[in-house]
Amino acid sequence: MRIESRYNGPTGSGNGGWSAGLFAAAAGGSGPVEVTLRRPPPLETALSLVDGEVRDPAGELVAEVRPAGAVDAVAPPVDRETAVQASTRYPGFVEHPYPECFVCGPRRNDGLRIFPGRLPDGRTAAPFRAPEQVSDATVWAALDCPGGWTVLAPGRPYLLGRIAAVVTARPAPGDECVVTGALIGVDGRKALVHTSLYGPGGALLGAARATWIAR
Repeated sequence: MRIESRYNGPTGSGNGGWSAGLFAAAAGGSGPVEVTLRRPPPLETALSLVDGEVRDPAGELVAEVRPAGAVDAVAPPVDRETAVQASTRYPGFVEHPYPECFVCGPRRNDGLRIFPGRLPDGRTAAPFRAPEQVSDATVWAALDCPGGWTVLAPGRPYLLGRIAAVVTARPAPGDECVVTGALIGVDGRKALVHTSLYGPGGALLGAARATWIAR
């Protein structure tokens, strides 16, 4: 496995959702998968997966992968117009800890450009146009940042620590989708969030629960 440099999150490391989706795909199987990131995934590095452990060429542990059981962490949907309006209030337009993130970085014209804004009830929502090439890692990436932005705030950066996801179906290239996020609870430096991706007709395409860690 190799995380190409364009799929970065924070500068110099892989986007957590994309990286986790890549590791989950390498693990195989059709059920939900949980990925725990033990350190920022390195870019342009040959990684191996053996017995559920992702390691770099030096043998350093990068992530752990295991079956997740049921993932019923569904963040309720909103219509696309509501998501578009929420996106105009994206806090990352004003201050962003990782402005070149492949998923939510406003400086990335070649990224997924998912800009989650806050809804009145505290959830986040954003429109998402599926790119020309869609993989399960694309869905995992889309399910990543909208959850983080339920807790990210100026001067309060977080990083993805663990994510469990299930992909029901991939969107077709060009599909106009909606992604939502919900904060479930905060325990010290840890925040538990849920995210969901919905297709053009409102069908649930994927769902995830994740733990974000305050830096």
